[in-house]
Amino acid sequence: METALTRLVGIRYPVVQTGMGWVAGPRLVSAVAAAGGLGILASATMSFEELRAAIRETRARTGEPFGVNLRADAADAADRVALLLDEGVRVASFALAPKESLVARLKEGGVLVVPSVGAVRHAEKVVAWGADAVVVQGGEGGGHTGQVATTLLLPAVVDAVDIPVVAAGGFYDGRGLAAALAYGAAGVAMGTRFLLTEESTVPRAVKEAYLSHDLTGTVVTTRVDGVPHRVLRTDLVAALERSGRVGSLARALANAVRFRRLTGLSWPTLVRDGLAMRRARGLTLAQVVMAANTPMLLRAGLVQGRTDTGVLAAGQVVGALRDLPTCAELVERVVAEAEEAIARLPGARPQGPGRGL
Repeated sequence: METALTRLVGIRYPVVQTGMGWVAGPRLVSAVAAAGGLGILASATMSFEELRAAIRETRARTGEPFGVNLRADAADAADRVALLLDEGVRVASFALAPKESLVARLKEGGVLVVPSVGAVRHAEKVVAWGADAVVVQGGEGGGHTGQVATTLLLPAVVDAVDIPVVAAGGFYDGRGLAAALAYGAAGVAMGTRFLLTEESTVPRAVKEAYLSHDLTGTVVTTRVDGVPHRVLRTDLVAALERSGRVGSLARALANAVRFRRLTGLSWPTLVRDGLAMRRARGLTLAQVVMAANTPMLLRAGLVQGRTDTGVLAAGQVVGALRDLPTCAELVERVVAEAEEAIARLPGARPQGPGRGL
């Protein structure tokens, strides 16, 4: 299935696995790449040396293209960009708009830049800086998310830019891929669907907990890190919603200490990261402190399997998922379903190489 995305990146299918913290490691990313999609390593929860090791392990597992998701506001963002250049990584993705200087450096080194955006103006900004493609996530998506549904945000961005657009938020099967292509997108990106695969390192019991939820099983809360975050409805999240501001900040500070010990980061580095985050996202100091809470809450659930003390990011599609396929089975199924859906359309014709296709 050839689209502008597959031609740009050199992959077989227009299916992207998003860079989920604590989830998107070498095992999952290499499995997606081997299946013909684009797997993306999540570096925000990795130290610099862990990222280097993860890139090399992924390359040892597969010769197919893969990407790395970077935090543009990280204190060592420039060093991580240099690492991607040295290691010959094909794609650099960003959860937030990267700095123009980082985009220029990556492009000079031959790395494709694919930021994620949640608004038309953000897409237009990164296009002006030279982005090669954009991932557009609607409010249905898991983790940090906005309020506009994909069905409205996606066509607005497609109309506003002239580079490949990848649709995210609410996608889990071939019907979704067919719909995204009809909107003018060049592919789809999925997080929750790939989290619930055999190669995902999330503990089995946690995966089963995900599969037990219905379409109302997620909630958008600001109590995790001070900004809207879509997560599974759990007793912990309910408790966070009830907790007062002082309790939330105390918990966040304690988790920041744990995260520093886990990663080996110095306090000056954490402070620089926090100040950079405040400038980039326009956060209050209280929100910055709460943002330090996030990695450990997610790690407790996604790595340690503690659904009682951890937070589980999830898109609304979790309510439509009932199985744990391999990545190869999933990608093949999504593509086959999309081809069937397109063929069933009245008067369907093979599509030519347009902006999306």
